[in-house]
Amino acid sequence: MRADRLVAVLMLLQTRGRITAAEVATELEISERTARRDLDALAMAGLPVYSQPGRNGGWQLLGGARTDLSGLNAAEARALFLVAGPSPATPELKAALRKLVRALPEPFRADAQAASTAVVVDPNAWGRATPTRPPPQHLDALQHAVIEGEQLHLGYVARDRASTTRVVHPLGLAAKGSVWYLVADTDAGLRTFRVDRVTSAERTGEKAVRPQGFDLAEAWRLISAEVDQLRAPVRVLAAADVSVVPLLRWVFDTQVRVGPARPDGRIDVAVGGPHVEALAGQLAGFGARIEVLEPVELRAELARIADELVATYGNHPG
Repeated sequence: MRADRLVAVLMLLQTRGRITAAEVATELEISERTARRDLDALAMAGLPVYSQPGRNGGWQLLGGARTDLSGLNAAEARALFLVAGPSPATPELKAALRKLVRALPEPFRADAQAASTAVVVDPNAWGRATPTRPPPQHLDALQHAVIEGEQLHLGYVARDRASTTRVVHPLGLAAKGSVWYLVADTDAGLRTFRVDRVTSAERTGEKAVRPQGFDLAEAWRLISAEVDQLRAPVRVLAAADVSVVPLLRWVFDTQVRVGPARPDGRIDVAVGGPHVEALAGQLAGFGARIEVLEPVELRAELARIADELVATYGNHPG
């Protein structure tokens, strides 16, 4: 989220009292999806923003809270910069963040500057988007540890339900869709912990050691790419009719990449999936509107499916 847009959303909430995502989109000239994502990010970061469903619903500040920067308390200032900082570091964004820091009361500035680099927001969920969920129990403690640069005794339950406790050097937090992750250095190297699986987070009193040149946004990009590769190890190159690209995006979500147009008018696409059989089953429904170029194993599986369909339906009456 851009810092200047973040403040604009907060000002709209303050002046309007209640506002819908559609109204935010119109005012700021952004898509309604982007507006809804920005409002969700504000709420996830701990600012007093909440949504009210229904015909006359919308978003508003809890209890008529004020968002004048000079009136923020320490927790609100930290939350503000936690969601202001993750955008790409454009010159405009850096200038906006500097202005925001200068607008804050002096005691809050150091934490605000640290918070602006403490979180990266990745709006794309793993696969299908998940509903917005409340912040995890230990998120606030982890935010403090990242901002203040202090080691933690971290209790954690892994996916296989194994419980562990270890000392970690918290480096940053990432929000992937509505799921939060802690990026930390450990004795075994850089690790990522899902925050809703954290069972305890106790400070050690020791300063965290930050690897030289560590950049949270770049680290998260590499982590996401590695996870995507594990989730979808089979990569497909294909040529598709332009008309099916929206449907491909709907079926494959974040696992589809659209390339340039081909001389014959079709579009290059790349699709990922767990294995050849699953991808063949999904792609077969597109018929001749998409042509798989590689891998050859997938082409062979599609040909086998086609033969089965012809054998079953080729002599069907009518």
